This record gives sequence, C-alpha cells and structure tokens, in this order.
Amino acid sequence: MVECMKKVAKLDVELTVEERNLLSVGYKNVIGARRASWRIMSSIEQKEESKGNDNNHLIPHSGTGEATVFYYKMKGDYYRYLAEFKTDRERKEAADQSLKSYEAASATANTDLPSTHPIRLGLALNFSVFYYEILYSSERACHLAKQAFDEAIAELDTLSDQESYKDSTLAYYAAAERQPHSLDL
Repeated sequence: MVECMKKVAKLDVELTVEERNLLSVGYKNVIGARRASWRIMSSIEQKEESKGNDNNHLIPHSGTGEATVFYYKMKGDYYRYLAEFKTDRERKEAADQSLKSYEAASATANTDLPSTHPIRLGLALNFSVFYYEILYSSERACHLAKQAFDEAIAELDTLSDQESYKDSTLAYYAAAERQPHSLDL
C-alpha cells in the first residue's frame, strides 16, 4: 500500500479525499511501528537510568568465582547491548564499560573456573562477539574464541560428571554455531 501511495503522490495531481485518506493510513502504518518502537526504547532507557546498575550491589557480594564471573559477564553484555545502538561519545562509553566488565569476568574465570565451565564458555563467546560487533576486530574475536574452545576441548574428556559434560558440550556447540564464519574451529 505504501509503494502505491508513493506512486500516487508523485503524479503531481490533486488527491481526492479517498486518496488522501489512503495516504494518511499508509503513512501512519509506516510511522506508527517506528513510533511504538521508539517509545518502548525510550521507556526502557528511562527505567534503566532511574534504577542504576544493580551489579554495583551484586558483584561485591558474590561469594564465589562463578557468581562474580556471571555478574561481570552480565554487566559486559548490558553495556554491549547499549553500544549496539548508541552513537559517538555514548557508544564509546558503553563499549569501554563493556570491555572493562568482560576483562574483569575473564580474569576471574581464568583463575576460578575450569575451561569447560559453561559460564566461562559463554563469557568467551560473548566477549568475542563484543570484539567482532562493537570493536570491529574479527581477528581478536576469532583468537579469543579459538583459545577458549581449544582449552575446553583439551579438558572436555576429563569431565567425570555426565551433567557437566553435557552442559559444557552444549555451551561449546552453541558458541561454535554463533561464531563469525571466519573462525576455523
């Protein structure tokens, strides 16, 4: 309908009442969805700004390395999502916060979690997605993911707990499927 109304509008003739109504409906259909999306995003942004960052309370009270990695990863993901749609200075700030959070999560994961741990594998995946999509560094993204996968594969057969093995292999294959095509696992 929108394409048809564009053609009618370009005829450079006076539109009838019916044609004007159709043009109005077509316009509202195109703009209405965008307005609704914008309102939802604005509402979410306002809520996030007003509530602050709960990780400022959760991270200091994490009793295990697993919980600490989980919360830092979550914080990194949150800022990565913001960086996906922010621009200029706000994008850089969100990317910087995401990088710091992923680095903190990685440092704890490397000392406190086995390389086969599903949260550690998920962190490696998300951190590599950050490098690929936010910093546009496919080389660094692939290196990070490949290193995590190689370390996990080396230890995967040593898992004695069937549930851990299942969780780790699921996380591994999910991560492998989501990697950029240039990653040669």
